[in-house]
Amino acid sequence: MTERGNDRQPISRRAALTGTALALGAATAATVVRPAAAQAKISQAVAKYQATPSGSDRCEICNNFQPPNACKFVQGEISPKGWCQLFSAKSPA
Repeated sequence: MTERGNDRQPISRRAALTGTALALGAATAATVVRPAAAQAKISQAVAKYQATPSGSDRCEICNNFQPPNACKFVQGEISPKGWCQLFSAKSPA
């Protein structure tokens, strides 16, 4: 009767530390991404929103406007004809 030895290869310390570091990095990245995606919008007063255009600048031609009546950065209902200090004109196509 022969005794059979352990056929498993031992894991190196470097491999264990690398795996642990990668797992911790992934967990940290996942927690950082969630708050960024749920970023709060600012009030209309802070953005100096007005329901009328400023010259030819108006929300409907702004990069931040989300039809039919929202903005990526400003709270509440936004008029397509409105304007705020966050205005950023869409580049011509």
